[in-house]
Amino acid sequence: MRAVILAGGKGIRLAPLTEVFPKPLVPVGGMPIMEIVIRQLKFHGFTRITLAVGYLADLIQAYFQDGSKWGVSITYSREATPLGTAGPLALIDDLNETFLVMNADVLTSLDYLDLINFHRSHGGIATIGTNKKHVKIDLGVIVTNGLHTIQDYIEKPTTDYQVSMGVYIFEPRVLDFIRGKGYLDFPDLVKTLLKAGLPIKSYPFQGYWMDIGRHDDYAQASEEFLQMKDVVLPGLQCETSSS
Repeated sequence: MRAVILAGGKGIRLAPLTEVFPKPLVPVGGMPIMEIVIRQLKFHGFTRITLAVGYLADLIQAYFQDGSKWGVSITYSREATPLGTAGPLALIDDLNETFLVMNADVLTSLDYLDLINFHRSHGGIATIGTNKKHVKIDLGVIVTNGLHTIQDYIEKPTTDYQVSMGVYIFEPRVLDFIRGKGYLDFPDLVKTLLKAGLPIKSYPFQGYWMDIGRHDDYAQASEEFLQMKDVVLPGLQCETSSS
């Protein structure tokens, strides 16, 4: 099976770490985050992986090379100028079958094979992995009736949202809506597909997921990985012990 890992961003929110090396090489538990992702993908049956690179691409390529160290085949697609989160897919010519796309900085216990099976059984042109996120407002929220009369006072409320995990399954037809567009982010792509009347499915995942794009999240992910890798990331353990 085929996967594309998006690894071209500058990781500005993790500066100054990412001023020295690219975010996919930021270590979690003594291992680059994207190595964890690659080991997990291999465990779940993905053996052909394309790394969409840009910023500090030479460092990424020097580390991962052809992927043989992890039992996968790795190829590279370079963007000369930033193309957003979805735009880099237009540079990859041989995405002729159902494929997975994901960010390089996702730490999760997601079963990628189950995700792709869900996609195939639900008939969408695209499936987005989603996770419930609790968003807390650390302020007192005032509810009015529009006429300056207060109706309620809610102290530090929490709202639940189903958010994108940065993991997607696409049918090749999706590329028709990416090629020729230049810079394109995933939210704009999703809106374009919806406008065209095409079915997009949500895969609700209730297990562990963390995006390490911010310093606080990175610190939390590093601590949790060391505590939970035996249970939450069994795929990584199997790959590590067999290498």
